[in-house]
Amino acid sequence: MSLSQFASPWWLVFLAVVAALAAGYVYIQRRRQKHVLRFANMELLEKVAPKRPNLTRHIPTALVLAGLLFLTVALAGPTADKRVPRNRATVVLVIDVSLSMKATDVEPSRIAAAQEAAKSFADGLTPGINLGLVAFAGTASVLVSPTPNREETKAAIENLELSERTATGEAIFTSLQSIDTLAAVLGGSDQAPPARIVLLSDGKQTVPESPTDPRGGFTAARLAKEKAVPISTISFGTSYGTVSINGDRIPVPVDDPSLREIANLSGGGFFTASSLEELRDVYDTLEEQIGFENARGDASRPWLILGVLFISGGLGSALVLRQRLP
Repeated sequence: MSLSQFASPWWLVFLAVVAALAAGYVYIQRRRQKHVLRFANMELLEKVAPKRPNLTRHIPTALVLAGLLFLTVALAGPTADKRVPRNRATVVLVIDVSLSMKATDVEPSRIAAAQEAAKSFADGLTPGINLGLVAFAGTASVLVSPTPNREETKAAIENLELSERTATGEAIFTSLQSIDTLAAVLGGSDQAPPARIVLLSDGKQTVPESPTDPRGGFTAARLAKEKAVPISTISFGTSYGTVSINGDRIPVPVDDPSLREIANLSGGGFFTASSLEELRDVYDTLEEQIGFENARGDASRPWLILGVLFISGGLGSALVLRQRLP
């Protein structure tokens, strides 16, 4: 319940009427008591009415007055922030498919766990969100343009194939282009729908070598910031992961610092996950952040319910305690 930002605050003037009724009731009760004391024979009164009325006789009136107070607040239209599903938004899910994703430090493997969690993420997003899919290794490809069709996205996730190298910057640039294309196609609006990139990677960028290169990850993150597209990065894996390439055991530790910097530069959030369960938890958090927004809405219903209940209680108690309505 909220007492701020009323839709019709002038209805609160009626609170003065409620206060006047309460004051009038108190005045009448005191006047009645004085009248009884002035004209009654106290000795006779003690014999015929030894019991004095107790405070319970005021319960019906108090309940009715409280009910009127609650109904007045309801009429004023209190508002409150409510979580509502987004009906216009774009999300591009970006998944690293470099060879390091074969590592089995996350059971059954990094790529298998990433696929399972990504499909759950697609299912959990609210229907009003257009979800796209970008996969990247040495290059980046749009596997699914942003669409509300989750089955198409899940099918593409299921068929991801691994390749050499890691071009994180290209993945971000490609995702931004996909978002711009959808905004141009949708048209008909003064403002493009809000967009976000969710990037999962397990290692350091290798193409180009420096993330500050014109096609590097940090450069792409700054562009995302300019376009108001935050990037939520997920560092997936452990520091002791290894893969076998041409018979050699190659260490593939996660690279938290660069992914954290990409998130910071773009205005997004940074997450870590070293197991399937942790990755699911991260995606659940992102679903809440992305799929819902706070909107100001009507909050009068609780006050209306209280008003009806209190007035009903007042009338009911009057019939029980006094055999008549107050």
